Amino acid sequence: MRSDRPSSGGDATGKGLEWPRAGEQALASDGRSAATEPAIPITGHSGASRSIWETFWLTALQIFMTFLALSFLTPTFWMISSSLKVSTEVFAHPIVWLPKDPHWNNYVKAFMLLPLTTFIVNTLIIVFFAVLGTVISSALVAYSFARIRWPGRNFWFGLLLATMMLPDVVTLVPRFLIFKNLRWIDTWLPLIVPYWGGIGAIYVFLMRQFFLGIPMELEDAAEIDGANRIRVLLQILLPLSKPVIATVAVFALLQHYNDFMNPLIYINSMDKWPLALGIRAYNDSYAKNWEVVFAASTVMLTPMVAIFIVAQRYFVQGIAMTGFGGR
Repeated sequence: MRSDRPSSGGDATGKGLEWPRAGEQALASDGRSAATEPAIPITGHSGASRSIWETFWLTALQIFMTFLALSFLTPTFWMISSSLKVSTEVFAHPIVWLPKDPHWNNYVKAFMLLPLTTFIVNTLIIVFFAVLGTVISSALVAYSFARIRWPGRNFWFGLLLATMMLPDVVTLVPRFLIFKNLRWIDTWLPLIVPYWGGIGAIYVFLMRQFFLGIPMELEDAAEIDGANRIRVLLQILLPLSKPVIATVAVFALLQHYNDFMNPLIYINSMDKWPLALGIRAYNDSYAKNWEVVFAASTVMLTPMVAIFIVAQRYFVQGIAMTGFGGR
């Protein structure tokens, strides 16, 4: 039988050619299999230009973000610097960024002109109980929406989220009438008690999303061991939810610490004012002494900066885990 493949040979007649047998592979000059030779990617100017463009873009973005950060920090630096100036240097032209002779007695004047210490103590009391109520009530409500099945749960959760689109000014008059009938005007109760009722929709949402990311098997195992729902919440979910609890606490702390409208509406006596109203009093009574106003403002700013620096790790971790943990 005639074969179409030449047996040997190197010329046109087929002499000198040797075809590989079945199962064999042609070898390259270095002894490796030519069929398994890895493909070498061909890189041209496109890869280098892409790398240059990415470097340029990251550098431009870094410069822009640095400029943006400096633009936000400049007013704060000017306020702190002005708290150490004399009156003639505060609004001098050109701007005096650093006082020639720092006057630390401006802070002493701030404490002597108005009861700043009383304002600080009042603020600490109000913020502590309001933040505590916000964290506890938000955890309870979020646990109900995340873990307990009851009729209309999704509807009421959606209605709770809808309240975030309702401005506080809309409910200001009804709330004032309610607190007036309860005889809570000129007390701290309107600034504390409502937050023990889980009215912070954003905080409930954050905690609910985090609770949904915790495996249900942990709760089932605890219930098999005889734990009730409160014990499951206290001993299983909350210890695992430290990041989101820290996030809620920081947000609530900023909210209550900087709250100005509610104390203005409900509190009349100066001895019950928080810092927000106290700073307004400096601005009204001692507008010509701006260095004293800036000194009091710096006193109010310092605790928030310190707390944010200390809680920054939990704050960022809570934001990241809350965004990706819910499912």
